[in-house]
Amino acid sequence: MIRINNIKIRKNLSDNEVLEDAIKKHGIKKDDILNWHISRKSIDARKKDDVHYNYSIDLAVKNENKYKKLPKIKTFEIPTIKIQKNLTTRPIIVGAGPAGLFAALTLVQNGIKPIIIEQGQSVEKRKQEVDNFLKTGQLNPSSNVQFGEGGAGTFSDGKLTTGINSPYCQKVLEEFVHFGAPKQILYLSKPHIGTDYLINIIKNMREYIKAKGGSFHFNTKVVDFEITNHHISGVYTVHNQAKELFQTDHVILAIGHSSRDTFETLYQKGIAMEAKNFSVGVRIEHLQKWINQAQYGTITKLNLPPAEYKLAYHADNGRSCYTFCMCPGGVVMASSSEANTIVTNGMSNFLRDGQNANSALLVNITPEDFDSNSPLAGIYFQKNLEEKAFILGGSNYFAPVQRVEDFLRNQKTQQIGEVKPSYQPGFTFANLNEILPKFVSDTLKQGIQFFDTKLSGFANPDSILTGLETRSSSPVKILRNEKLISNISGIYPCGEGAGYAGGIMSAAVDGIKCAMGTFLFAHNPPA
Repeated sequence: MIRINNIKIRKNLSDNEVLEDAIKKHGIKKDDILNWHISRKSIDARKKDDVHYNYSIDLAVKNENKYKKLPKIKTFEIPTIKIQKNLTTRPIIVGAGPAGLFAALTLVQNGIKPIIIEQGQSVEKRKQEVDNFLKTGQLNPSSNVQFGEGGAGTFSDGKLTTGINSPYCQKVLEEFVHFGAPKQILYLSKPHIGTDYLINIIKNMREYIKAKGGSFHFNTKVVDFEITNHHISGVYTVHNQAKELFQTDHVILAIGHSSRDTFETLYQKGIAMEAKNFSVGVRIEHLQKWINQAQYGTITKLNLPPAEYKLAYHADNGRSCYTFCMCPGGVVMASSSEANTIVTNGMSNFLRDGQNANSALLVNITPEDFDSNSPLAGIYFQKNLEEKAFILGGSNYFAPVQRVEDFLRNQKTQQIGEVKPSYQPGFTFANLNEILPKFVSDTLKQGIQFFDTKLSGFANPDSILTGLETRSSSPVKILRNEKLISNISGIYPCGEGAGYAGGIMSAAVDGIKCAMGTFLFAHNPPA
């Protein structure tokens, strides 16, 4: 195929009209086109008096030599897994988040039938558990925003942007579309799915995996690992208080960043791990119309989606403050997974049509900040903050909130202004400076004021801070070698929880790689 790049569109046009405009400029005859698709669509809003769309279009044409000035496009094919002929046990995948699901999908597409063990519920039942928590404040520690089919990303913006550059990213996007995602994620520069779509997509993936011979065990917790001669030989699970041993010699550990008791168990069993950097902070909410105006201005007549932002600040103290997982038109989610803690995250539906925009506002944490040298010290650092937030919020799963102006002045909020907090089941006016480490609150204050110079209105006095955001990434890294295997043979640490991903896309890609590694690397080592 050939590609037309840099197609600037300043009017509201249909896709077919965009094609007509592009081929006219490049002298391509319509009769020469066999098929075509949009390969990229982005918004250029650097100049507020010239906000426009920028497209790329790929075309298959009858005679490519007629259009030598246009670049040709190469395609990438996913390698086929070479299956061990004398496979005696089924591989086990611990966790049904993006890493676990895409590992399972890759295996069943190559004739291998994995067992997927997930401590939470299926995505439909999990949605009911989450809704009940938001209404009543009654938390199910086993099935919530962090745990259950689909992983933590299910109740997020469904963002598919990533910093990795892997050909498997296209595979992930294509699979999402196959299972029900809108086709536009294939070409948008900042693709997202939204929680409303993700729930059905995950269900469709599960049913496909089951139809191909994979099996799911929900509400089933892995509590121990059987290791024989430094090789995994089985996993112990508990379901409805009944303990069971699943024998296997391949385990993909896709446990997610919040599986604290599993990290404890792995550490006790001698699986090599280390503490790693992560971040903590708050969620900041603005009116979405403020963000739209700041990003797009007021001149453009284009029909534009709710605006996004991504900001970073590097302080003199060596710390960084940055925004993460920005959710246009979304809500701040109650994301606790343990009793008597407050954890927040952001969520948007596909249309992103809510009144508020929200984003994590984070400061980096390093192992030097911990009280001990234990690989698990970051977990204790997180939990200490979450428990403080629970008490500050009223010890009833209400979140502590504060106006930005009050946070900057180090005073408790007494009333809200234009921005109404979206967090459910409820909120409590507070002073977040009381529970944040001073280096975190100081860096947040500097960051907020700096971001206001980059995005007008970011430091609006009525913007709302909700505490706390502590689970942006795993505090632990489970070590693995170049063949993706831990120090215990047969165990493949995988995805965000193991420290090898940072979002839905990178976790899914790592799941694919680990699924391939269990058979390509273990039994057919590359030269």
